[in-house]
Amino acid sequence: MNKEKIRKELKFKAIRSSGAGGQHVNKVSSKVELSYAIQSSEGLSMAEKERLSLKLSSRLTKEGMLVLQCDEARSQHKNKELVIKRFFVVLNKGLEVPKKRRPTKPSRSSIERRLKSKKRDANKKANRKKPDLD
Repeated sequence: MNKEKIRKELKFKAIRSSGAGGQHVNKVSSKVELSYAIQSSEGLSMAEKERLSLKLSSRLTKEGMLVLQCDEARSQHKNKELVIKRFFVVLNKGLEVPKKRRPTKPSRSSIERRLKSKKRDANKKANRKKPDLD
């Protein structure tokens, strides 16, 4: 993954943000929308593109675009920084390869401990019963 190439491929759009701001909010477009085409990217290898399109399938548009928005700050520049940071977090999480799970066997002592506690509990419950007077 080449971060510099990817950064150059990002497309930004400024939109009017909802929320606090008073009269100023109607004039300023501080919300930033980032869009990124995964399949046409030159900063990713084919394997990375496939992994991302599988892992991020719920977040992609029909055209295969990843769209993120940010309107947390009142400043357009701050929102742009935040959305870029968030984008790379999403990208890194999507490219993460999970560890292969190795099935494990319980140790002999843990098996014995479990059986002893089962026996103890069974005796405790047996002692609650009325004695058998034969």
